[in-house]
Amino acid sequence: MSALQMKTVSFAYGSTPVLDGIDVSVAEGELVSLLGPSGSGKTTLLRLVAGLERPTAGVIRWHGHDIEGPGLGRGVVFQDYSLFPWMTVGENVEVAVRKAHPHLDRTRRRALAEEYLGMVGLGAVVSRHPHELSGGMRQRGAIARAFAMGSPLLLLDEPFGALDPVNRARLQDLLATIWRSSTPRKTVLLVTHDIDEALLLGDRVVVLGTCPGRVIADLPVPFSHPRNRREVFGSRKYVELEEQIADLYRRDVIQQIDGQERLAAGAGI
Repeated sequence: MSALQMKTVSFAYGSTPVLDGIDVSVAEGELVSLLGPSGSGKTTLLRLVAGLERPTAGVIRWHGHDIEGPGLGRGVVFQDYSLFPWMTVGENVEVAVRKAHPHLDRTRRRALAEEYLGMVGLGAVVSRHPHELSGGMRQRGAIARAFAMGSPLLLLDEPFGALDPVNRARLQDLLATIWRSSTPRKTVLLVTHDIDEALLLGDRVVVLGTCPGRVIADLPVPFSHPRNRREVFGSRKYVELEEQIADLYRRDVIQQIDGQERLAAGAGI
């Protein structure tokens, strides 16, 4: 049985459709890449799963229960690091620990926060504020905070999109390592527009078309974990999947253009 279910989910801002009839299921402990170009509604769909927005139609369920608002069971990592600037990195993570374990005393909460920061290589900067850290370090802090929440479902909204290629690769590897080693393994929905990232990290890649966003493919990724970046990107299967996704994008764009031209012709433009 799927842990996360999206059934015929649609969303619109007023009269402007953003998502149309999304059907996606995610198994317990699975990492699914949600891939699509700008305007395909990826972030909107993630916000719906997080409970930050409500679907215009359809239903989203987590372990059989309708998602009707935010909850501790769903941790979110945004692209903009989203750490509280007036708190140290350690205090940021401690906030999450306190929500997840309200019965713990302050000493134990602080020790647990430091443990999570050590997991992402930030044990030496616990007392620093976010403005004193690089972008990559701030994002590692945000990932540590999300894991400290203890949420079984982790929602990642292009978490590495603002980083340089080297730090992006390092954090991709870090995420994969933490995900594989977590017990029980977390269920992850990763939003990205980067085909390499989607195929490197995901067990499956759900591809969204645009205007409005809808599922145009749901592709299994055939590489076992842990994955070696050089081996994955150098394999024939990777090249085939990359070309398949690029072709899906091209077909979707052509379909949208043809539809707009038919609409314009029908309106006598």
